[in-house]
Amino acid sequence: MPYSVPLDTLPTLVKEFVSYKSVIQNASEKTISEYLLDLRTFFRFLVARDKKISTDSEDFEKIDIRFIDLDYIKNITTEDIYDFLMYTDNIRGNMAAAKSRKLSAIKGFFKYLCVKRMMLDDNPAIDIETPKKKQALPKYLSLEESLDLLNAIKNDKESKTTVRDYAIVTLFLNCGMRLSELVGINIEDVDTQLRSLTVTGKGNKQRIVYLNDACRIALGDYINERFGEAHKKCASNALFLSSREQRISVKTVQWLVYKYLDMAGLESKHYSVHKLRHTAATLMYQTGNVDVRVLKDILGHEQLNTTQIYTHVSNRSMEEAMAKNPLSGQAGVDDE
Repeated sequence: MPYSVPLDTLPTLVKEFVSYKSVIQNASEKTISEYLLDLRTFFRFLVARDKKISTDSEDFEKIDIRFIDLDYIKNITTEDIYDFLMYTDNIRGNMAAAKSRKLSAIKGFFKYLCVKRMMLDDNPAIDIETPKKKQALPKYLSLEESLDLLNAIKNDKESKTTVRDYAIVTLFLNCGMRLSELVGINIEDVDTQLRSLTVTGKGNKQRIVYLNDACRIALGDYINERFGEAHKKCASNALFLSSREQRISVKTVQWLVYKYLDMAGLESKHYSVHKLRHTAATLMYQTGNVDVRVLKDILGHEQLNTTQIYTHVSNRSMEEAMAKNPLSGQAGVDDE
């Protein structure tokens, strides 16, 4: 499996941790790659500090950590981890989200050694709190902007993939699925009556996504094309195909979304594929009166508090609506 860090450059215990994450926890390649990058940086920091190697020099990136064994790890303290987090903050300029991810990797590794392998009696990371993230409100398209985006696809007379692209964007805007979920859909995942489809989310967890009329029409048009003469000899079981008769890639979907955002005059607002997921969730909550617990299941969130950010969006919209009332600028009694 092509991880971001070659396994032969890592300590044995880290490689065993990778096997556990992959085989037992069924973690995604992306998650494991991120953990490996963070653990490599953590161990390089400890070695650099011990050997007085500058952490902002080229030598830092060349530090060999393969020698690190259980005896070395047993001497790592809570203060060492705090020092590392300080380094990521002060030297690397990591924000709370990046620091949280690095701490998550460290916590996961030590939990594995303590609980699963029982190699350590004490976990130096167990009581370290996760850095608090600034909860930014999600950026999303308005209803009018969403319609402009769909119309931009409809009006693209030069494209040979208009039907496919329209179906993809329609699913994003109506179902709120993740990019990885969409590209992973197989033909057999789609209900023959086009009432629903199955997607595989984070942690390889599957869920049912129900389709509304817009999705059924757009997907039905694409499926007719998908099984037409042009793709008759295609052996792929992927639902969405590239021009090479293979499963469409993440990068291709990103490119086509940016293309149509630009055609719709929305490029300057810096929207992205993920913002279409936010759009679906926001429109469902604000105008569809969807209960936040139902929305949680639709989006495939693990925790309700992840979904509750859309209630804050609604509150902000109400505040803005009040401010736009033509009477909001009326002077008070004492100002007349």
